[in-house]
Amino acid sequence: MNKKLKWGLVAILIIATGVFGYFKLLPHQNEELAKVETKPTSSKKTLSVNAKVLKPHLLTDEIPVVGSLVPAEEVQLSFESSGKITDIFFEEGTFVEKGTLLAKINDSQLQAQLKRLEAQIPLAEDRVYRQNALLQKDAVSKEALEIVKTELAALNADIEKIKAQIEMTELRAPFNGVIGLRQVSVGAYASPSTVIAKLTSMSPIKIEFSVAERYATEVKKGSNLEFKVNGNLNTFKAKVYATESSLEAETRSLLVRALHDNKDGELIPGQYADIRLKQKEVHDAIAIPSEAIVPEMGKNKVFVYRNGQADPVDVVIGIRTDSEVQILAGLQEGDTILTSGTLQLRKGSAVKIATLE
Repeated sequence: MNKKLKWGLVAILIIATGVFGYFKLLPHQNEELAKVETKPTSSKKTLSVNAKVLKPHLLTDEIPVVGSLVPAEEVQLSFESSGKITDIFFEEGTFVEKGTLLAKINDSQLQAQLKRLEAQIPLAEDRVYRQNALLQKDAVSKEALEIVKTELAALNADIEKIKAQIEMTELRAPFNGVIGLRQVSVGAYASPSTVIAKLTSMSPIKIEFSVAERYATEVKKGSNLEFKVNGNLNTFKAKVYATESSLEAETRSLLVRALHDNKDGELIPGQYADIRLKQKEVHDAIAIPSEAIVPEMGKNKVFVYRNGQADPVDVVIGIRTDSEVQILAGLQEGDTILTSGTLQLRKGSAVKIATLE
């Protein structure tokens, strides 16, 4: 009996210990927890953003391309005949007008032949005069008069031929331009294959570039463009005057040429040109900065400022430029759009405008 009582007391003790441990594990309030104050819920955060009030303005659709400046005219100067160079009249790097005598080769033999032929002219003319007088008196036949006339005409033709040969010993500028560095010296023997110097027309100047196949039908004669060159902050204007008749087979691109007057000679052939080819001009366009557009699930949205909050609006976009996007639907004149912090904005987000354009 004592043994049973002993084991009963042990069982009761084990059960009591388990119950006590269970209650220790249960959450309960103590004095320390009671002293902890629950932090109040923070108020909605206000985001500082930049904004812009929409106003219609001119928007230009442009194609960015690269090209080169090429001279309107350029030629390697050389003589038409062969001989020793006797004179060089030009200074390197200077402007020369069309027809200016640039260089000369020896023409002494031709000049001698010219003098001999010109000396025969008075006698040949006198023969014609005398034969004509005799014919009036029926002293000679008409055939005799025609013979002396033919001799005079042949003599004049020989003179013109010599003069033409003398002109071939003169090197003259075929157009207005800047002459480059000379490649020969006085006393050198020159032939038609000998390059004397290069002559380049500086005004107007051509801008040559290629456009991709998809733009080939859009670039036409008369299209306006703007371009810049390295080392010059100015923006220059030009107009397309011609396009190639077909696409280049390997690149599938269309070669285009435009003209710029270059009256002051500021631009130099060979310079690299950063070109903006104007395709379409939209007057009174509603356009917004590119960074204001938020793509989302195949749509484009913009946050509009309304009563201190950001309100997302779906928009339909049109043409794009480097900095702006045309809005075809969804916004209107006078709307205030948010242009910064757009990735942090949500519908109903509290916002404060820091800068308003």
